[in-house]
Amino acid sequence: MIAATLAIAAALGLGYWLGSRGGQEGASMPQAQGGKAERRLLFYRNPMGLPDTSPVPKKDPMGMDYIPVYEGEEAAEAGSGIVVGTEKVQKLGVRTETAALRELERSVRAAGRVEVDERRLHAVAPKFEGWIDKLHVNVTGQPVGRGQALAEIYSPELVSVQKEYAIAARGEQSLREAGGEAQAGMRQLADSSLARLRNWDISDEQIARLRESGAARRTLTLRAPASGVVMEKKAVAGMRFMPGETLFQIADLSSVWVVADVFEQDIGLVRVGQQATVRIGAYPDKAFEGTVTYVYPTLKTETRSVPVRVELANPGGLLKPAMFASLELSAAGGAKVLAVPLSAVIDSGVRRVVLVQSGGDAKAGRFEPREVKLGARSGDYVEVLEGVREGEPVVVAANFLIDAESNLKAAIGGFGKVSPGDTAKPASASHKAEGTLKSIDAAGTVSVSHEPVASLGWPAMTMDFVLANPSLAAKLAPGSPIAFEFVERKPGEWVIYKLEAKGAARPSAHARH
Repeated sequence: MIAATLAIAAALGLGYWLGSRGGQEGASMPQAQGGKAERRLLFYRNPMGLPDTSPVPKKDPMGMDYIPVYEGEEAAEAGSGIVVGTEKVQKLGVRTETAALRELERSVRAAGRVEVDERRLHAVAPKFEGWIDKLHVNVTGQPVGRGQALAEIYSPELVSVQKEYAIAARGEQSLREAGGEAQAGMRQLADSSLARLRNWDISDEQIARLRESGAARRTLTLRAPASGVVMEKKAVAGMRFMPGETLFQIADLSSVWVVADVFEQDIGLVRVGQQATVRIGAYPDKAFEGTVTYVYPTLKTETRSVPVRVELANPGGLLKPAMFASLELSAAGGAKVLAVPLSAVIDSGVRRVVLVQSGGDAKAGRFEPREVKLGARSGDYVEVLEGVREGEPVVVAANFLIDAESNLKAAIGGFGKVSPGDTAKPASASHKAEGTLKSIDAAGTVSVSHEPVASLGWPAMTMDFVLANPSLAAKLAPGSPIAFEFVERKPGEWVIYKLEAKGAARPSAHARH
């Protein structure tokens, strides 16, 4: 009886315990079903988008934390771009500006030269044979006025025609009352002689004096046809000249031309009537204003340029023919175009990339690199034809991202290629070194004598590096001790993306710039 009673009590207790456990599990089931399951961590990816992952937290060579990737985020992460921590964004001074429609004004600059206005150039060339008896203007460069005596010339033929005209004029007067054929013949002879004198450019004043006096002069005064400066003088006292030979060349320099060679790609922005600013090296503090009067119809194949003619006044004769001139034309852009600041474009020579801020939140630190197609440039802005839409924010100030241009290229090539479990090191790992800056090339190449580089197993040596940004060496001089960081952008091409002086610069006497 005792044993049976104990068995029944044990069975009842077990049933009650099982029932209460089942109720608790049933009550807790909806909560588990309604709650959010914990996400499973897959791996950590490179913050610059390089094809490098890690199963454990780590930092990249730049000190940036690797980004955790959870289950279900692989597809999103493949195209997520570059992620920079909030603190890094603030430290780097990342600044953005919205891509917007702008009216771009382009400035066309060209080199030219001052030339004589061809319409104001006069040649003094007698139409008869003779000799120079006396010179009144006998030096090149002498200013002359219109009608000023240049020389006294003698010509037997001219004396003969004068006598002929004088005789015919007197005969016409004496036969005025006779009438008939005699008077008509004499008048015809006088008109013929007068025509010959005028065809030889003898002035009306000289002809009137000849008619009044009736005496032929041995010499005739050669006068300036216009005011100006004697540019060329071939006349010499006593010399013989032939018909059509130029004795003097006179140019009016009160207005001159500037003929500039505009490059082929800019000629579409130049039009007749456009205002131009001309500067001369001899007068750096002066700017001369002129107007484009003609665009030549031919192209110079040697320079791929088109001559453009600008006419401008020359007060005081400051502009001398053959002077070099600098021409600047402001061309209106016309319709508005989508443009971004020039500082937003990272130009590698092969491709042009801008960093577009993703999500519209600068604090998020997520940026998408996009390859863009550029158009016209104006001042600090450049037209974007493809790659960016209106209203999208682009990075305009991020020295770190610009200096790490080589890493950015690797990031662009590595998007969508990251696979979980891939722990290979990035192709463009960073290296640090110290040394001395030997020389700086205008093309963006520097020669550095560096100490041994342990990460590459290099001994101390002197070699050339490419600057990711030429401004890195703007404040450095050859001979300066430096510390720098660099990557291998492609086989054999080492790019410095961070450069700083280690002490005072010691310029080298043999440094080449």
